[in-house]
Amino acid sequence: MSVLNIVIAGVGGQGNVMACQIIGMAAVEEGWQVSAADTFGVSQRGGAVMSHLRLARGRPYGPLIPAGEAHLVLGLEPLETVRVLRRYGNQQTRVMVNTRPNYPLAVLCGAAVYPDLNVLREAIGAHSAVMVEVPADRLAAEAGNLVTQNVVMTGALAGSGWLPLRLATFERVLASLFKGAVLESNLRAFRLGVAALAPEATAVAGV
Repeated sequence: MSVLNIVIAGVGGQGNVMACQIIGMAAVEEGWQVSAADTFGVSQRGGAVMSHLRLARGRPYGPLIPAGEAHLVLGLEPLETVRVLRRYGNQQTRVMVNTRPNYPLAVLCGAAVYPDLNVLREAIGAHSAVMVEVPADRLAAEAGNLVTQNVVMTGALAGSGWLPLRLATFERVLASLFKGAVLESNLRAFRLGVAALAPEATAVAGV
C-alpha cells in the first residue's frame, strides 16, 4: 500500500482536530510523509467536522482523500460516521466508532429525530468491511475527564494494530502536547483505549 487514507468523523467540540493532530504527529515522528485537511460544518461547536489524514512512504499525497478510498474511518459520533462512510467508504474500509451519539440541536429541540443506533450500525456495516465499537464515554469517565473521549478513540485505533505506528510514539506526542494533570488524564484515556482494543489487535494481525 503506497498510502494509508484515514478519515476522522465527528462534530464540533469532540476533539476531532486534536485526534488528527496526535496521529499525524506520531506518523511524522516515525518517518511517514503526512498530509491532512479539516472540514467544518456551519458552526464550530455542534457542526459536522471531518479530518482527512494521509500517511505515505516515498512521496507526499494531496490532503484530500478521493471518494470511496478511505482505508480507515475513526468515528467520534455514530451518525457522522455513517455520513462519511457513504462518501468515502468501500467494502474494505475498517471502522472504529464511538457508540455514544452527540445529538444535534434540531434533535434536542424536537424538530428532528436521531436514528436508532441499530439502524446506524446496519448502515456502517453496509459501507465497510469491519466495524469495532468503543464505549469512549465510559472509558473517558474512567480516565477522570469526559472530554478525553477523542484520546480514548485515538488509543483504541492505536491499539487495534490498524496503524503502522508504535504506542510509545503516541505517548511521546501526548507528552509534547500536554503537561501536568492534563497530560496524566490524557495518558490514562489513551491507555484505556489501547487496552479496550487489545483483543482486536490480535484478531486483525496480518490484515
